[in-house]
Amino acid sequence: MTRFLASVGRTVLSALAMVGSVALFALETVSHLLRPPFYWREFWQALIQIGWLSLPVVGLTAFFTGGALALQIFAGGSRYGAEAVVPSIVAIGMVRELGPVLGGLMVAARVASSIAAEIGTMKVTEQIDALVTLSTNPMKYLTLPRVLAATLAVPVLVAVGDSVGIFGGYLVGVNRLGFNGAVYLKNTVDFLEQWDVVSGLFKGAAFGFIVATMGCYHGMNSGRGAQGVGRATKSAVVSASVLIFAANYILTELFFAA
Repeated sequence: MTRFLASVGRTVLSALAMVGSVALFALETVSHLLRPPFYWREFWQALIQIGWLSLPVVGLTAFFTGGALALQIFAGGSRYGAEAVVPSIVAIGMVRELGPVLGGLMVAARVASSIAAEIGTMKVTEQIDALVTLSTNPMKYLTLPRVLAATLAVPVLVAVGDSVGIFGGYLVGVNRLGFNGAVYLKNTVDFLEQWDVVSGLFKGAAFGFIVATMGCYHGMNSGRGAQGVGRATKSAVVSASVLIFAANYILTELFFAA
């Protein structure tokens, strides 16, 4: 019994230590935002990698999700004669939840792994030590541009994903379920409120910050060798995904709790 309790205690303490380490890492990253220099070239490269090159996967995911959501809501609503709610529920489901969460997860799968692998490889090959030798702060040169780029780019990806997802629902609703196109669009516009859209964009910014921070954190703390980089990549994606779901619940509670 004592060994079991000791094992549980070690696990809890290890988890708390990691939470504290990540929090300090995030605070240090944000603190560099107010202190020069700022490496604009790294920022623009990260913005292209995280934002522009993530558009296809986010758009395709949102498109098929919107179409599937329309089919499912129609199938469920038809049991109660409530088929007319399809446009409204697709719209609010995409902009409040599915758009931000799925966009964040797709970016986590693509970007967190890439950042962790890149920075982890730099650590293994001692390029980060070389930066320190050249009086360049690795946090300012590697971490800050990526975190800032993700925080700014993911809300834009979420907005695009919301639009594409609603369009996917529209195509399915009109061509597969027999809705009138003009009525479908009117119900979508009339049902959505400004805060529904804005809250999703806030979530996107938070998810972008989480994704880039976890990618940089695990990359900076990568073990030596190929196995260390592989573990860092896996841990970055898993931790970013879990934190996205946790943050989504917390933000939903703050934004929409009665």
